[in-house]
Amino acid sequence: MAGHDKVALVTGAGTGIGKASALALLRDGYRVVLVGRRKDKLDQAIAEAGAAGERALAITADVGNPESVRALFAKVKQTYGRLDVLFNNAGVGAPGIPLEELTFEQWKQVVDINLTGPFLCTQEAFKIMKDQNPRGGRIINNGSISAHAPRPNSAPYTSTKHAITGLTKSTSLDGRKYDIACGQIDIGNARTELAARMADGVPQANGEIAIEPLMDVAHVGEAVLHMANLPLDVNIQVITIMATKMPFVGRG
Repeated sequence: MAGHDKVALVTGAGTGIGKASALALLRDGYRVVLVGRRKDKLDQAIAEAGAAGERALAITADVGNPESVRALFAKVKQTYGRLDVLFNNAGVGAPGIPLEELTFEQWKQVVDINLTGPFLCTQEAFKIMKDQNPRGGRIINNGSISAHAPRPNSAPYTSTKHAITGLTKSTSLDGRKYDIACGQIDIGNARTELAARMADGVPQANGEIAIEPLMDVAHVGEAVLHMANLPLDVNIQVITIMATKMPFVGRG
């Protein structure tokens, strides 16, 4: 275990990529705030950390709600006095139905959680990171392969993930003066509850249904940890980690 006492916050930490990343950070010695909508899932993730779970704190919050986000970061500052790493990971998709059939509410929910959420969390992280000693910190955004290429019937999700790239770049630029580094991790086909359907076959751009390869989500957690552990004068601006044979490069 690394001999440090850094504080990390992970949104969407109850399952999948968020949980794998929170566990990797805990095992490395971080104090980790696990954030999600379901307390039982957060507690279950902490239990999986074993003894390292003693350095974990579970907080339920809605990242798309400004008051909820402000209360979350106030609690983190009150508890730990600082924040070294923020992983903006929480995300949802809309039903895989034709673009023209999506409701406004379905569109707005995805935008609120996938885009507004990371923005609100980034704002609050800036306020803590720029005034702490030592100054600065690192923000990591979950972009996804959908930040580069859409799947069929995924307009809300793909739009927000493309937008995350813009938020990452702006955060990286605007954070310089505060010693805040910001990078993006684009993940393709990690084996999570959300991606399990890949193994049964999912729609392709040409209309076919195809089974897609998956990778162990633990590798994503290790990649996030690697980004988190870099000194603040080093930044991985964008990293893509994916199942080697998934249909992404080479048009399928």
